[in-house]
Amino acid sequence: MPQQQQATTDVLVLGGGPAGAWAAWSAASQGAKVILADKGYLGTSGATAPGGTTLLVIPPVAELREQAVQDRLKAGGYLSENAWIHRVLDQVEQNLQLVEEWGYPFPKDEDGRPLRTHLHGPEYMKIMRRVVRKAGVRIWDQSPALELLHDQHGVGGARGINRLTGESWEVKANAVIMATGGCAFLSKGLGCNVLTGEGLLMSAEAGAELSGMEFTRQYAPSFADGTVTRGRMLAWATLYDAAGRPLHRGDRTFGSIPELMLKGPVYASLDLADTKEKQEFLRNAHPIFFMPLERAGINPFKDKFLLTLRYEGTMRGTGGLRLTGPGCETSVPGLYAAGDAASREKVTGAISGGGAYNASWAICSGSWAGRSAARLALQQPHPAERRMLRAAGRYGMPAGAGTARTLDAKPLIAAVQQEILPLRINYFRSEPVVAAALQRLNRLMPELGGQVPATVQGIVQSREAAAMLNVGRWIYTAALARKESRGLQRLAEYPALDPHQTHRLILSGVNTIGIRTESVPHAHELRIPGEERAI
Repeated sequence: MPQQQQATTDVLVLGGGPAGAWAAWSAASQGAKVILADKGYLGTSGATAPGGTTLLVIPPVAELREQAVQDRLKAGGYLSENAWIHRVLDQVEQNLQLVEEWGYPFPKDEDGRPLRTHLHGPEYMKIMRRVVRKAGVRIWDQSPALELLHDQHGVGGARGINRLTGESWEVKANAVIMATGGCAFLSKGLGCNVLTGEGLLMSAEAGAELSGMEFTRQYAPSFADGTVTRGRMLAWATLYDAAGRPLHRGDRTFGSIPELMLKGPVYASLDLADTKEKQEFLRNAHPIFFMPLERAGINPFKDKFLLTLRYEGTMRGTGGLRLTGPGCETSVPGLYAAGDAASREKVTGAISGGGAYNASWAICSGSWAGRSAARLALQQPHPAERRMLRAAGRYGMPAGAGTARTLDAKPLIAAVQQEILPLRINYFRSEPVVAAALQRLNRLMPELGGQVPATVQGIVQSREAAAMLNVGRWIYTAALARKESRGLQRLAEYPALDPHQTHRLILSGVNTIGIRTESVPHAHELRIPGEERAI
């Protein structure tokens, strides 16, 4: 692929969701020159931009915060770290104050105090784009990164392609922040079409480790003919079977949906919102939830609508690049990770979710990564422009002459989805079923050696296919190694939490996957229900 655009900078940010935007602003605020390259358009791409998100904001009262930390520690299977949770609670409060100063219209309570518990996606990301530009960041929209540049000193930039012009690009940078989001396997969730895992693959090819990949058994309910996944709305719903018989009603509805779907189609109606006031409240809280239903001529408060479950993978799971320090450093020098591209285990443990901790994590990790990357970049003893950098990309990349067969990305992606999306494989996990799926995924790896079509779409889709295939392999490798049920990890053969597995699983490598354990710093201090002694 001929290079047509070249640049050098201090910090290169890959990804334009909230984490990428905060990382770019934070790095620029430290005096670094920054380029942000986004697969889509900074401000509209990704899962946050078209909808919105709740936030975890707890008043700075010691008792309240300590209770929140202990609740999260328990809910997350004792894999989080108290200090990191406190860091998020402190940092997000500071950042939301900035968002308000930048013009975000937070509602106020009866005493005039701002209620910073929710962000409307379009307004939030419009502000972030404006702030990032004002900070002097060069924004490259529609410019997905394809591979990292590296040498013996670590990562020193990236290469990619402009989807609009077809021009390839290369940026040499003293530090790179991976904020490309998670991998949702093109399962048609709103805003998730760009979340296909290339950031994880690029980083692993350069030697980065991953963690928490087993905690990805995450699905979200959606209207079958829509893409909006807002499961909280179903707290006002009654679930019905195809004959119109009630199956489940009210709070905790989501937990019953996977089991019910094994028996047949499941319909929902928000008939518990039985007053005009309740209905108006719900419409105002999540207006985007109602748009596809109303376009289909459905009154969700009276009519029944068919549900489906959309797999959200590492996006609303926990797994991602392993962090090695408080500045969101990865295991490769010069490479940082933020948002859903990073493992959230230190904060969320074995569970995660869409808003609250995840949304606050994107804000905080972006800020920390940007600050740390700028510090490294401005003090770098080996400036990137003087280094003999080489491309790290290997899988699903344009191959040299002599490769006869073509890499056909669409059927390869479909084959990966057949192993990842079904509930019977990935939600109701069991050793023989997951192991068989992993074997089938492994057998697809030679397909990545085919000749990549010489079109922008062919190049981008080939890399997406390679990323989804390998993210799936990492997920199932980790799932089989954790022989217990903890948080988002479940194995039918091991239905209980095993206190002796209170550790993290660290993966490395692509073609050959290595796996090891990493102890949780405070594990020896914990007394976990069901154990006889402190571990």
